[in-house]
Amino acid sequence: MAFAEAKDFKLVHGIVDSMWLKKSNATNREYEDLACEIARELDFPISFEGQYKWIVFLNSRMDRCMPVLNRYYGVSEDGKLKLRGIELRRHDTPRIVNECQNQMLGVLSKARNSAEFRKLIPEAFAVLELYATKLRQRDAAIEDLVISKNLSKNPKDYEKIIPQAVAARHLVREGHEVQAGQSVCYVLTRRKSRMLNNRALPLELADNGDYDIEEYVDLLRSSAMSLLLPLGYDPNQEAELGCKRG
Repeated sequence: MAFAEAKDFKLVHGIVDSMWLKKSNATNREYEDLACEIARELDFPISFEGQYKWIVFLNSRMDRCMPVLNRYYGVSEDGKLKLRGIELRRHDTPRIVNECQNQMLGVLSKARNSAEFRKLIPEAFAVLELYATKLRQRDAAIEDLVISKNLSKNPKDYEKIIPQAVAARHLVREGHEVQAGQSVCYVLTRRKSRMLNNRALPLELADNGDYDIEEYVDLLRSSAMSLLLPLGYDPNQEAELGCKRG
């Protein structure tokens, strides 16, 4: 940081092994020279990765003023998206949420700078609205709604009734052997009663029409919040998205 600031670069964000710098009209050569100087003076390898057209560093959901170290997305000079820590990078995200977030990013990636990025936000919200409508019209295939999570305990050992434990207990009742460490694939179901055992069903027992629409709409909205929280997106402002509960 000291070397960078001495060369009039401003630190935008930093983690253990990387830092993002900004300097008005800086060329790639200036960044490369800085990396060479740091490597020479401090005697450890460091390289210049490239410049971004724009980049968004994501906040903590618990504290919107607190950035998270390794959660960000951006578009490099060559137009490629770089993603860290968002739903698309997680193994347990339902396919429909991945597709929605991917299409939203496809819209935003057309921006050549931060000003154009902001102008494209309504178009990205329109993608979210289309997917919410698809869910509400029950046009989503059950395979697109599957959530996959690993069990940290045997099903009977869970004190809190969380969805993967509920799904695992359904499997046990059906005669399947389920143990800690296994992955359970389940669907969030419609709440036909207040009983917790209606909360989730393993994929093997779920039907196309048996999913909880609003639970999945909430997952879509949460994925949008992941992308746009630093820009003031409030997940409770459903009117902006056309995602009102029916």
